[in-house]
Parts: sequence; structure tokens; C-alpha cells
Amino acid sequence: MPVKQEIGIVISNKMQKTIVVKIEDRYSHPMYSKTLSKTKKYLAHDELETCNIGDQVLVEECRPLSKRKRWKLIKVISKSSLI
Repeated sequence: MPVKQEIGIVISNKMQKTIVVKIEDRYSHPMYSKTLSKTKKYLAHDELETCNIGDQVLVEECRPLSKRKRWKLIKVISKSSLI
């Protein structure tokens, strides 16, 4: 079974070795053809604590690391210009 990878934006890094990533899913409504978007927040493991708020990151699904943490950081795609 292939490992699921997603691209998202870091919205929080206040926990130790953990980031909150917002992943947006865009889809077209089957009947009305309107483009809709769903957002989902995931906790991801950041071992080296390299991420800041606003960074675009690639995360990958992994084994459960805690009660809610089931994703790990693969790489930072682009750094934020907020700080």
C-alpha cells in the first residue's frame, strides 16, 4: 500500500517537536460544478523543529506517534516571509 503524502501550510508550532498543518482539498460539486474547498488540520512530527508558521511543507502518513499525531514532516518546500 502506498504511503500518503500531502502538501500543507504550518499554522502552529507551539508544541515541542510537533506542528499543526492545514491541508486544503479542492473539489468540484458533481451537480452544480462549483469549486469547493475542505480544510483539515493534522498534527505532524517535526524532529528538528525547523518549521515556522506559514511555511509550506510536505508531510507523510506514518505509524501512530501519539493519540492524535500520525504524520511526519518530510521537507520544507518554501519558507514563510512573515518573520
